[in-house]
Amino acid sequence: MIDVANKITFFEFLTPLIKSGKKTITIRDKSESHYLVGSQVEVFTLETDQKVCEIEIVSVEAIRFDLINEFHAQQEHLALPRLKELIKEIYPNTNELFVITYKLMPSDT
Repeated sequence: MIDVANKITFFEFLTPLIKSGKKTITIRDKSESHYLVGSQVEVFTLETDQKVCEIEIVSVEAIRFDLINEFHAQQEHLALPRLKELIKEIYPNTNELFVITYKLMPSDT
């Protein structure tokens, strides 16, 4: 049975983009792709494990590294060269990735 994730972490510098709704996707490897469409997931900072907000998973789709394009960069709210550089730093030997599309959930605050 696959363990369904209900928490996701992001680098701290990306969390304001998520909380503002500007960043609407994340690209992960297979080990970080077990999110169910329609599920609500808590967002935490990777460095300090501080809760940032909650998101709803809209889709999880496989993609090869070489097919990541300007459209993905816009959704990530990063320049394409920086996005590809960051992915290669995190997943240096991986070509099979997953685009996880999400939307910001309204906060209670």
